[in-house]
Amino acid sequence: MTGAVDVLVVGAGPTGLTLALQARDHGAHVRVVERRPEAFRPSRALILHPRTLEGLRPLGVTDPLLGLADTAPTARLHLGPRVVRAGLGDLALPDTAFPHLSLIRQADVERVLATALADRGVEVERGTELLAVRDGRHGADAVLRSGAGTEVIRCPYVAGCDGPVSTVRACAGIGWHGRPYTVEAVLADIDLSRAPGCGGAEAFAGRRGLLLLFPLGERAAWRLLTTRASGGAHGAAFGQPGPAVPRAELQRLLSDVGLDATIERLAWSARVPLQYRLARRLRRGRLFLLGDAAHNYSPATGQGMNAGIQDAVNLGWKLGFAVRACDGEPADELGAEVLLDSYDRERRPVAHRRLLLTHAAFWAEASTGRIPSWLRAVAAPFGAPAVPVLLDRRRLVAEGIRVISQLRVSYRHSPLSVEGTPRLRGAPRPGDRLPDATVSAGGPSQRLHHLLARPGVHLLLQRDADPLPDATSGPGVDVLRLMNSPGQGLMAVRPDGHVGFTCGATDEAGLNGWLALIGAAASSASRL
Repeated sequence: MTGAVDVLVVGAGPTGLTLALQARDHGAHVRVVERRPEAFRPSRALILHPRTLEGLRPLGVTDPLLGLADTAPTARLHLGPRVVRAGLGDLALPDTAFPHLSLIRQADVERVLATALADRGVEVERGTELLAVRDGRHGADAVLRSGAGTEVIRCPYVAGCDGPVSTVRACAGIGWHGRPYTVEAVLADIDLSRAPGCGGAEAFAGRRGLLLLFPLGERAAWRLLTTRASGGAHGAAFGQPGPAVPRAELQRLLSDVGLDATIERLAWSARVPLQYRLARRLRRGRLFLLGDAAHNYSPATGQGMNAGIQDAVNLGWKLGFAVRACDGEPADELGAEVLLDSYDRERRPVAHRRLLLTHAAFWAEASTGRIPSWLRAVAAPFGAPAVPVLLDRRRLVAEGIRVISQLRVSYRHSPLSVEGTPRLRGAPRPGDRLPDATVSAGGPSQRLHHLLARPGVHLLLQRDADPLPDATSGPGVDVLRLMNSPGQGLMAVRPDGHVGFTCGATDEAGLNGWLALIGAAASSASRL
């Protein structure tokens, strides 16, 4: 690899690939290593949430992802003898370009991200393992081993995207708290003697847990996901597939939930031990933790892949700005400290709330205790007639999706969230996600997120705001005047789509201070 490495990314799953793209598009030279010689298959994750797609959009990968996804998924919920049909596309979410859940295999997500990274000249180095890494005053020293031998490199930052058994986390001396679940996941790709429904997902609520069938199998027509009491230690790492599950046992799981279908072919199966964990910190010096290396969740609400990608979208631009702040040279350590430390301060509280959400949902889905078993087997069928009424309340369903997909996440208490004087009224607060909306920028009306769908910082001026001098902002900073927004204020939007600075007037000094804080201040700006 030619040229200096600014960021060593350890792990080439969705989290590591996204981090490499985000850091690369914001000025960093990246290197991606993955100990596995081949991509991990079959997929474990199957869902992309709206907020995840918003974060990926500036990287230019959403169109190929959506081309491979089911963006209007349907599901049938079997509650005893009753069946309730639900649609998960075209939800009542007017402030996002992606008002739906997207069913897509993790394998397809990784393929799209790796292709985008290769187009930028960065190839994943498979079969290259991180043996050790040490944080030092002048850089992080990493020991790598591949088929070509062992090498030692020094770089400003190392990002651990290397899963639950993280070498980066171990070398950083960062502990994590939590515990194993008493149930484990069962995954399988199967062909059935007859299709259980109309081609969408099928969910069966039973006394022993929830059983899901997705028409997304990689080696057969259906992907089965369910839980059962843990079979004890069998050598598999948490979150990693372990021993196969006998066909007779899988058939028994289907029969227990009342599915009258026979497994005609079992292509693949595995038991997966589960845990809930959260690292005590997400950064130590030059070492960072993301995704499964930082937090582990149950499968409930489909958070794993989405959480890791959203971590990467948050950290990637900060690493890029930190290393390019001084004309491409590493930023002054004191100047970059607040910027880089904001990753832990912003993302760890989000991870903690997500852990509470998934733990509660998993209790309802999979616990074999008396109360959740009764709720699934007795209360749910009795209350089934009310479910269609609730599903017809689109705003209620949409609010649930907002919570699950992290559209409500805000970083108002972050050191990067700055409010100028006078306060900008009637607008998102610093730290909030910028909602999508129809705007006019001097031509035909367009959607705001479409106009901002590229890397960098975006300065939004209200219609009557004073123009900004060229010296106010630097490369990678765009200025957009919103003609349908009366007023004299301005708003600065971070590369991850969160508002960073607002002011009810053109406060040049305040804006310059915020741009310097995030490492984006320079002598000139590009203009839209």
